[in-house]
Amino acid sequence: MKGPLFYSKILLFGEHGINKGSKGLSIPYNFYNGGLKLTDTDTEAAKKSNASLRGFATYLENLQAQEPELVTFNIDALKRDAEAGMYFDSSIPQGYGIGSSGALVAAIYDQYATDKITVLENLTQEKLLKLKKIFGRMESYFHGTSSGLDPLNSYLSIPILINSAESIEATGIPMQNLEGKGAVFLLDSGIVKETAPMVQIFMESLKDQGFRTMIKNEFLKYTDACIADFLNGDAKGLFANIKQLSKTVYHNFKPMIPEGFHELWQKGIESNDYYLKLCGSGGGGYILGFAPDIDRAKSALQGHKVEVVYQF
Repeated sequence: MKGPLFYSKILLFGEHGINKGSKGLSIPYNFYNGGLKLTDTDTEAAKKSNASLRGFATYLENLQAQEPELVTFNIDALKRDAEAGMYFDSSIPQGYGIGSSGALVAAIYDQYATDKITVLENLTQEKLLKLKKIFGRMESYFHGTSSGLDPLNSYLSIPILINSAESIEATGIPMQNLEGKGAVFLLDSGIVKETAPMVQIFMESLKDQGFRTMIKNEFLKYTDACIADFLNGDAKGLFANIKQLSKTVYHNFKPMIPEGFHELWQKGIESNDYYLKLCGSGGGGYILGFAPDIDRAKSALQGHKVEVVYQF
């Protein structure tokens, strides 16, 4: 069995804010990928993945019993393959905020969903929203709650712009300039994280009126401005707004920033060498960075693992 590969993703903008009305922009990141496999099933990694898949198969059986109008699967085939040792062979680091569970969800849907919406169809707003809803229900098995965006991005393998809860669209992003000094990069925190606790911290914080006001007046405003600047290729505007967004996150999302990176975060804001933001829910994994001059940023971040994902 050799299924298609599904890629990791990077949520450039919109973490935590999408569910509160901000826009979001998610792009595929083809450096990491994964696919379903039925060979070499005896390794420890394969056995661990297989155990998770078996639990997921039971969850999906219950999901289709509860919401048959939303999605149905060839459960018998899924269970049979799981019994035979099937696993998700993936290079996507788990707990790093770049969609390891999203790629798995996309692969299972692609292989076992009946009457599935395919990437070859005319992807109307209605179909995109239905896919997002299906994927949100499926991925909830791993995170407790999910927007469905990660699997959607992995399944379609194209950049996705979220305008609102009811409006999402495939979008184009400016062509990379591999000679450009400006860059988006991943900074490895070295900490494996869990999404659910970070989401819980955010939901608890929302009970505070001051936090809600900050989300509305600062976080959502700068997130939306960054997306517009990025899509329009306005580097000057982007760096002005990403600096403000980085400051807002630093002052209001401290529990989601790994402690060892607080000083580094502030240093970027003060020096203007780079600006950091959460990659996904935060708490560890990768931290997302934006640099006006990537060489200067690498020099300032010496000793840390920096991975360039986009240059402009």
